[in-house]
Amino acid sequence: MLSWNRYGKSRIRLVKVDRSRPEHRVIDLTIDVQLEGAFDQVYRDGDNAQCLPTDTMKNTVYALARQHHIDQAEPFALQLADHFGRTPGVSKVAIAAVEQPWSRLAVNGRPHPHAFVQAGAEQWTCRTTRDAGVTTVRSGVTNLVLLKTTDSAFAGFPRDEYTTLAETRDRMLATSMTATWTYRTDAHDFTARERIRAALVETFAAHDSASVQHTLHAMGEAALGAVGDIADITLALPNRHHLLVDLGPFGMDNPNEIFLATDQPFGLIEATLRR
Repeated sequence: MLSWNRYGKSRIRLVKVDRSRPEHRVIDLTIDVQLEGAFDQVYRDGDNAQCLPTDTMKNTVYALARQHHIDQAEPFALQLADHFGRTPGVSKVAIAAVEQPWSRLAVNGRPHPHAFVQAGAEQWTCRTTRDAGVTTVRSGVTNLVLLKTTDSAFAGFPRDEYTTLAETRDRMLATSMTATWTYRTDAHDFTARERIRAALVETFAAHDSASVQHTLHAMGEAALGAVGDIADITLALPNRHHLLVDLGPFGMDNPNEIFLATDQPFGLIEATLRR
């Protein structure tokens, strides 16, 4: 007996250029479309009468992108959810979008109208789910790399026979943050990303950190305080360790200047804050 099913089209690459003003705008999205519903006969009997081709899903994304203005990924994802929700047999639609932001290049100190640069690995995310008439929008940012050279400590932790970590009152703190927040069901303004991002980044910079957990909590509180339209926020902060190099064998001191940056293993701190 088939107990659950889902199918769709993944990694639909969409780049749209808005040429409505002299200053062009680029929106760069990677979209997943996922459908659930009464497709038992497709799986069990090979009857494709209600099996919307995934190639049609891809084509629909491009056609709707041509017909609609795209300012943010969230309203476009809602338009896609509306469209695919009308497909016979479909009971649940999930649209996921990852946006790669482009920044305008500067020439002679002035923003260029149609030349852009893609800086860093930061991406903006969105997942819209429509199920039994209830719509949920979760947005976020991922691969946001942050670093501070002081105002970070880790001390007072329990020790046992396997503990070798030394306490520190002054260390490097670096992370590649992922943040995901849920909009209230009655929210219609999806322009909060920049305010949430600013609250997270500014708190990371200014917070006197006793641990990554301590800073994560402060960042989450700041984001909830900055935007009333979000109900919760989940943060994941991997600790990108920077280990102080022992220069003693060479007769040198190391006053928090020379570090070894390590990728693995790393601490991973995660939490959800709600109102």
